[in-house]
Amino acid sequence: MKTNRTKDDSIEDSSERIDLAILRELREDSRKTLQEIGAAVGLSATSCWTRIKKLESQGVIKRYTVDLDPAKLGYNDFVIVQLTLESHTDETLYEFGRVLATIPEIQEAYLVSGDYDYYIRIAVRDTRDYERLLREKLYKIPGIRHSKSSFVLRVLKEASVPLGH
Repeated sequence: MKTNRTKDDSIEDSSERIDLAILRELREDSRKTLQEIGAAVGLSATSCWTRIKKLESQGVIKRYTVDLDPAKLGYNDFVIVQLTLESHTDETLYEFGRVLATIPEIQEAYLVSGDYDYYIRIAVRDTRDYERLLREKLYKIPGIRHSKSSFVLRVLKEASVPLGH
């Protein structure tokens, strides 16, 4: 079967496959040495370093972090909160997002389409902690019209962005 692929296309595909392999290695353990990553993907440590620096400068790699166990730090529950705001002006949305960013228990917040304006995932110690957070922080934000809360019973899947097959 003939294709219209050029040599440059195959080099680009090969380069992309190597970059994805490097990203898989870093996602598995970002503390791996350049030698370990290079051995896993078939490159020298120097070539790995060059590719990683390129991925960082392109913004593909945003940051390096540590994956903490919330339960071991006392956060035994997660709550998904669906919120609707009274107003949808740019200023209201900006201000609401700014205030959400100051609440450390809020793990993720999404402006969404549909029946609600926001989906928010909050880490709490227990139901009393959640009730405190509602009273002291969330419900003090002006402009909330309606909210609906659901406690997470079990996490079925947590994943990072897919990196090919």
